[in-house]
Amino acid sequence: MSASLQGKRVLSGMRPTGQLHLGNYHGALKSWVDLQYQYECYFFVADWHALTTDYADTSRLPVNTHEMVIDWLAAGLNPGVATIFVQSQVIEHAELHLLLSMITPVSWLERVPTYKDQQQQLREKDLATYGFLGYPLLQSADILIYRPTYVPVGEDQVAHVEITREIARRFNHLCGQEPEFESKAERAIKSLGGRNATLYRQLRRQFQESGDAAALERAREMIRSHTHITVADRERLLGYLEGSSVAILPEPQVLLTKAPRVPGTDGRKMSKSYGNTIGLREDPDSVAQKLRTMQTDPARVRRTDPGDPDKCPVFDLHRIYSDEATQAWAANGCRTASIGCLDCKKPLIERVVAEVTAMRRRAQEFVENGELIRTILAEGSEKARDAARTTMDEVRRAMHLRTD
Repeated sequence: MSASLQGKRVLSGMRPTGQLHLGNYHGALKSWVDLQYQYECYFFVADWHALTTDYADTSRLPVNTHEMVIDWLAAGLNPGVATIFVQSQVIEHAELHLLLSMITPVSWLERVPTYKDQQQQLREKDLATYGFLGYPLLQSADILIYRPTYVPVGEDQVAHVEITREIARRFNHLCGQEPEFESKAERAIKSLGGRNATLYRQLRRQFQESGDAAALERAREMIRSHTHITVADRERLLGYLEGSSVAILPEPQVLLTKAPRVPGTDGRKMSKSYGNTIGLREDPDSVAQKLRTMQTDPARVRRTDPGDPDKCPVFDLHRIYSDEATQAWAANGCRTASIGCLDCKKPLIERVVAEVTAMRRRAQEFVENGELIRTILAEGSEKARDAARTTMDEVRRAMHLRTD
């Protein structure tokens, strides 16, 4: 990792639902694999989040966690680079969740878009619980406790990061007030050195006078990369950029990730609830059979009927897996009926089977040696606890919960 990326942390997690499928991979996991070599990354198994909707039967949690982590490693997550851990093994998540619950208005949680949507979609479950209402707050605690620069999400999840930013802002306003804050911040500016102090003041003025977001981010990067100031002064300088309080819990930024539409074998979005998935470690013969029988453009009833690639879920997979030449061949062949649907699927089957086969091969050592998974999670959880404890020391101090 280059020096310019040090201090830029990324945080994300997944609920443990067992073995993953291609929709999970292309929707999030593939971007994680890329991000781990660009930033300091923390990826966690969100087992407490699984309880918000599946609290009635938790017996599968250990197995689901184990299987999902194998898939992470098979997909290319590197525990030597990224920190991989289990949420419930870092008890500080729960403490920060509790403390944030003291300052978070209930109305903020009720307005989260997915709150009412999931209640409608999961009507067969009793979701009239605080755990379900409060899951966005637990998610905020998960994020804020690691003080990440970025949270990678798709466009449909931006609202969850926005409420996290609002909660951080409220906490900093209520608990970040410090006697003689401005004079301490001014002294901290001087400790940056002449050139950096001048730049800090210029960037702060640009943001406060004109709302220049680029100036704010540039100032933040300068502060985070400065190695000769104390943690307390770093918090003061970050807070002073935007107002008059210490930035104990810095507001994370959204890192929008490209999430292509991954159709299931029935043409709908790939999802376990639809039973239309292709697993990351599925038997290659099973993968090939599923793709051979996958739904295509319903207008192509006969081999001689022309089709429309834009209405064919198989072509959505071509957009993910095939190069431009293959896509052009498939699209033209479909529209002119010069190739049949099975002909169109053959190069796609080869590429998907090759990808799944490679993942099965990488997963094998972890399947055969479960102790490797336990070691990776134990080491990752210990590293995560160290980072979380640092944040909680500052949170407790700000809330006057420390006796020392």
